[in-house]
Amino acid sequence: MPTARQRARAALVDDIKAEARRQLEESGAPGLSVRAIARELGMASSAMYRYFPSREDLLTALIIDAYDSLGATAEKAEAAVDRADHVGRFVTVGRSVRGWARAHPAEYALVYGSPVPGYRAPEDTVGPATRVTVLLAAILRDAWVAGAIAEPTDDPAVEPGLVDDLARLHEFIPDVPTTVLVRGLVAWTQLFGIVNFELFGQFNNTIDDAGALVDRSLQLMAAFIGLGPPR
Repeated sequence: MPTARQRARAALVDDIKAEARRQLEESGAPGLSVRAIARELGMASSAMYRYFPSREDLLTALIIDAYDSLGATAEKAEAAVDRADHVGRFVTVGRSVRGWARAHPAEYALVYGSPVPGYRAPEDTVGPATRVTVLLAAILRDAWVAGAIAEPTDDPAVEPGLVDDLARLHEFIPDVPTTVLVRGLVAWTQLFGIVNFELFGQFNNTIDDAGALVDRSLQLMAAFIGLGPPR
């Protein structure tokens, strides 16, 4: 059981991150100020560094939290879908990503928006950042193992450089053919691309019902992968 001192420290860390997220909502990551956070919490700015040695460490903590929150949301929703319903699982993940992004626009922008000037994400962020990717890869793998995807026969040969790049993804799903993996990767980027378009205002004055467009896109991408025809 944590000691009283450990609980107090954890509570203060939570307060610091909560205030940092409020700043993100107001001015984005470039405006994140350790001094301003300390001032709002009634702390000396020097005391902040006992909890986060630098602004970059605070950004890393916020990024990890955001990725983990998004990943946990998508995983929970996807786990409730019938394992054999590969289209339903894919669509559910996509809807979960969109729903989380709309509920946490500042945090979504932190991890999927413009890079923060001068910040380089450490290795600590890699695991949390891949949670949704691993989830989509599992759907692809399960569908392939179940014989629910036919390998495309009319796709052009995959370029050698891209084959080398895909070797990393083959570590997660070694049995899935490269042509199917490429289609899955295209669908993955389409998912986040359409969420970005909605969240960052690219549909303004063009699409009013972005939810319907996202749902339609998810169905089309599921069919493109080979999971099943659009419903």
